[in-house]
Amino acid sequence: MAEGKVRIFDTTLRDGEQVPGCKLNTGEKLMLALQLEELGVDIIEAGFPISSPGDFESVSQIAKAIKHTTVCGLSRAVQKDIEVAAAALKGAVRPRIHTGIGTSDYHIKSKFNSTREDILERAVQCVKWARNYTDDVEFYAEDAGRTDNDYLAMVIEAVIKAGATTVNIPDTTGYCLPYQYGEKIAYLVNNVPNIDKAFISCHCHNDLGLATANSIAGVIAGARQIECTINGLGERAGNTSLEEVVMILKQHKHLGLYTDIKTEQLNPLSRLVSDTMRMPVQPNKAIVGSNAFSHSSGIHQDGFLKDALTYEIINPEEVGADSSKIVLTARSGRSALAYRFQKLGFQFDRNDVDVLYKEFLNVADSKKEVEDSDLSRMATEYQQQTAIA
Repeated sequence: MAEGKVRIFDTTLRDGEQVPGCKLNTGEKLMLALQLEELGVDIIEAGFPISSPGDFESVSQIAKAIKHTTVCGLSRAVQKDIEVAAAALKGAVRPRIHTGIGTSDYHIKSKFNSTREDILERAVQCVKWARNYTDDVEFYAEDAGRTDNDYLAMVIEAVIKAGATTVNIPDTTGYCLPYQYGEKIAYLVNNVPNIDKAFISCHCHNDLGLATANSIAGVIAGARQIECTINGLGERAGNTSLEEVVMILKQHKHLGLYTDIKTEQLNPLSRLVSDTMRMPVQPNKAIVGSNAFSHSSGIHQDGFLKDALTYEIINPEEVGADSSKIVLTARSGRSALAYRFQKLGFQFDRNDVDVLYKEFLNVADSKKEVEDSDLSRMATEYQQQTAIA
């Protein structure tokens, strides 16, 4: 695998589905999994098999249907969890078991009432159990973002030695600042002797709105897998947004990093996930929001109409979005008004537009957005008046 390739691990069907109201049935999960494979994701985390009979069935059906992408099942550091995950993944061409345990002192003391020594033993044991069923084992160090770096390095070295092929470094609570998360990944790269035997993965939550920034900091520091969801769905404030990290890496080619995602499918899949999971996408959401390629300010509209690159760094077609939109409001200028009249088939010179602009502002002040029907009425009335004159 090329040095600059960043694997995309999609957990929309597992972490994304944990959003209240976003529960999916087996048919819906299978349909979305097939679309994720078509999108080009490297790993699909299909679910948490031991959590319910329905989730077991979903993971099992996805495992049998997916032909090229790795299919992953989540488990805790519990032997029964791992056995059930392995059973659900039995039909997969490329099965992966994702197992692990909390490593921060918050988790060790409050959640497990345990010790660092015991947690280290359990971490190694769960990886060994998982290796009985597949050569592709991912270990997650839950709450790694708040885990002491020396202890985290010790755990990561031990689980790689036990057979983990990917090590997941989650910022479970979304606490880290980007430089802190990047430094944590860099610390592991420089202080775990066998780190070259495994991929480092970023799994960041968005509690402080930093999930995307942290994931990018992580891959710059040496991680080569990002765990993310379509539309940034996930627990609490959500997970890293797939479409954001993919387009950041595509735009910033100087980083030397890339993914295999077919970016023109991003907007169609975003809408499909939104509809299927009954979770609207906020209009100002990066890449896939309905306003992502809309321009309403006069200054922005004028610059965009002269050269799209003045205010758009992504071509809408590149991410499967509708064409850029000039939205007419009271903040819009004459150039945008002339542009929209021309699109409607009306040819006006500068003097005409100056006259029409006064009427336009009166309409714009009375409503949030001036529609094509308003413009057609204004233009027709103006033509009639000038014809009479």
